[in-house]
Amino acid sequence: MVHPVNEFRLALILGGTRSGKSGYALDLAKYFPEPRLYLATAEAGDEEMAARIAKHREDRGAGWDTVEVPLELTEAIAAAQGRYQVILVDCLTLWLSNWLIRSGDPAGLTGVCLDLVNMLKKTTAPTILVSNEVGWGIVPEHPLAREFRDRAGWLHQLLAAAADLVMLMVAGLPLALKSPHKKEECYGI
Repeated sequence: MVHPVNEFRLALILGGTRSGKSGYALDLAKYFPEPRLYLATAEAGDEEMAARIAKHREDRGAGWDTVEVPLELTEAIAAAQGRYQVILVDCLTLWLSNWLIRSGDPAGLTGVCLDLVNMLKKTTAPTILVSNEVGWGIVPEHPLAREFRDRAGWLHQLLAAAADLVMLMVAGLPLALKSPHKKEECYGI
């Protein structure tokens, strides 16, 4: 089986909640030698989220440097260039919601997202992005939730266009949407 390791610069792993995105991204990143960087965007606002974060740390195991970046993701990726063999960002939708909630300025978020995409286009370290596909459900009732859904879809389109590898996770199974190889060669990474 051919793996797209060392043949992608930017990978985007999309899927719904508990679809296997993070596990797949970790498996993909393990093909790269250390040092590896994990950029975590989640914050432990309650006990349940703290338990999720602890589980993610346990799943990663040794061999990872972890930096928590609820907002300054673009700067963290820039600072990591030349220092790591692979960078894994988990997750973009949490980062996006952090910005949207804290800034209260959806229009200003456009510039923040474009800065991120432009930085990712210039990265030298292979970078794996994990994000939730949130646009397949019902239309949210609250305007802020609709803004979030729309911004996530727009950001995913920009990132998918820039990425070499785009995978959709469904029920723990990877589906190659864009790959440096034929689709059937990407399954089971």
